[in-house]
Amino acid sequence: MSVETTAGLVQLKALMNAGAESGTGIGHLLGMTAESLEPGRVVFSLTTKPAFGNPLGTVHGGILSTLLDSAMACAVHTSLPEGASYTTLELKVNFVRAVPTDGGRLTCVGSTVHSGRRVATTEGRITDEAGRLVAHGTSTCMVFQPAQ
Repeated sequence: MSVETTAGLVQLKALMNAGAESGTGIGHLLGMTAESLEPGRVVFSLTTKPAFGNPLGTVHGGILSTLLDSAMACAVHTSLPEGASYTTLELKVNFVRAVPTDGGRLTCVGSTVHSGRRVATTEGRITDEAGRLVAHGTSTCMVFQPAQ
């Protein structure tokens, strides 16, 4: 998108606030918090818990994937013009370290790499409390422009 806009960022904040107030959405379900929301970059965090466990006793990859997908897609959302929307087309995740379910805090930074008229690409990184990388990924989103 050639024109800088904050409409997507404003809309994202309003939607996240509405979800928090109503107790709905994936962020509420997993206990995600927005640490930072700015154009092209978001930071989400969550605290691990035993309910996030896989059969091996570590955080399930689906939880990490959801955290990455949320942060990366919301990074795209922050740069959309008013009335535009998007959906994730592709998600690639690399798991590099097992994560215990013992209440540790995970932080995920999602950043927009490219934001075009129809396609946006993003990248994300999850780190643990010690700053160690536990997972990283990329995503491609399809952008739907507002009706003219």
